[in-house]
Amino acid sequence: MQFTKEVKVQVPDGLHHQTAATFIQTANRFSSLIRVTYGTNNVNAKSLLGVLSLSIGMGALVTLTAEGADAEAAVSALEQCLLGA
Repeated sequence: MQFTKEVKVQVPDGLHHQTAATFIQTANRFSSLIRVTYGTNNVNAKSLLGVLSLSIGMGALVTLTAEGADAEAAVSALEQCLLGA
């Protein structure tokens, strides 16, 4: 199963430092293949260097795509990381 959702980043520092680490740790709890797309760049959501390379700031619109048995749960959990929940 594949699940995709666009999310507006609402954490004050964007996906940098601690927020990125939490995002990666959350992604790694799921078995699905998870990708983050920002602009024309697309990276593995389980890769710290990949996520940091996107330089995602507050207010950025990103697309989360997961493919696998727990795809919807993975996207939902990662969305919460980006909303600061």
